[in-house]
Amino acid sequence: MSFSRYIDHTNLKQNATQNDIAKLCDEAKTYHFASVCVNPYWVSYCAELLKDTDVNVCTVIGFPLGATSTASKAFEAKQAILDGATEVDMVINVGEVKAQHDEAVYEDIKAVKEAAKNETLKVIIETCLLTDEEKVRACKLSVKAGADFVKTSTGFSTGGATVHDVKLMKDTVGDACEVKASGGIHTREEMLALIDAGATRIGASAGIALIQED
Repeated sequence: MSFSRYIDHTNLKQNATQNDIAKLCDEAKTYHFASVCVNPYWVSYCAELLKDTDVNVCTVIGFPLGATSTASKAFEAKQAILDGATEVDMVINVGEVKAQHDEAVYEDIKAVKEAAKNETLKVIIETCLLTDEEKVRACKLSVKAGADFVKTSTGFSTGGATVHDVKLMKDTVGDACEVKASGGIHTREEMLALIDAGATRIGASAGIALIQED
């Protein structure tokens, strides 16, 4: 598989303009990235620009803190699908993971999965805020709730993807779901190390640089 098909070409900046999002979509079409990942406001615009292409539209739910209500997350996911998203990356309720309120975490993810129906759900566990035990538990709850991917990071917290975390996540989920590495991935070397550790998707704003490096 081409490295470009690993990449969710990302622009989640709060000051992104329509021109910035159009550029993101043009680049995704040119390089055949797996998806563009944008804030929910831009989903319908991207869906129009990317129709009849091989690029999916991905958006984020409960982003970046994960502390919105379950009902809000489910509504946001449902609306995103109606607007044309085929992949949703939700942020887990990190505080509830740390409090060991596993049933609440499970129900939160399950509600978004049900709202997303048959579309791809990725669960961002925000690894930089969790212990290894909490990462394992979050991954297991994500699989139980029907997630298609577990994802390392929002890129908006205190750290991003690491080889250790990706390997731990992959060892935990096995073949039950896939692993997306995101946050702070700037070089081909970093990307390849994360793929070797088990990632099958890479979230990056530096996608073009990652595939153009010699």
